[in-house]
Amino acid sequence: MTLNHLLIKFARLLGVKPENYMISQNLIDSVKLGEGLRLLSYRCSAGKLTIGYGRNLDDCGITKEEAEYLLMHDLENALSEVEKLDWFNTLNNVRKDVIVEMCFNLGLPKLLKFTKMIKAIKDKDYVEASKQMLDSKWASDVKTRADRLAKRMELGV
Repeated sequence: MTLNHLLIKFARLLGVKPENYMISQNLIDSVKLGEGLRLLSYRCSAGKLTIGYGRNLDDCGITKEEAEYLLMHDLENALSEVEKLDWFNTLNNVRKDVIVEMCFNLGLPKLLKFTKMIKAIKDKDYVEASKQMLDSKWASDVKTRADRLAKRMELGV
């Protein structure tokens, strides 16, 4: 969705014909000044969970498009972290997907605590890597997700 599309949608929600009113840079600057930018969620003065420039997550949440954007951004971040690991690039794409998803889910520091799994990957023993994935608190926390990812690690498909 383009910015122009969002502006038109917003204008229609206000009951104003888009050709009569467009969001100005002055308005954007004023809202940014009034709200301030907070990159981590916080409780606003009304007690609402808020992020960014006053985005009320309790009442507004996010759109599917915003969720998709955030997911892609987070997956790209996870990929950029694991690409630096020497053993990551020895994997086929299915197994790379598993590692990126684990990094996305756990964060790199916790992923790197799977030392026995990593050793098995370095040894190309994917059956053992799969077993090590399942022998963890993470697996008991995420259950079917861990089962699915471990099977993909083991088989590479």
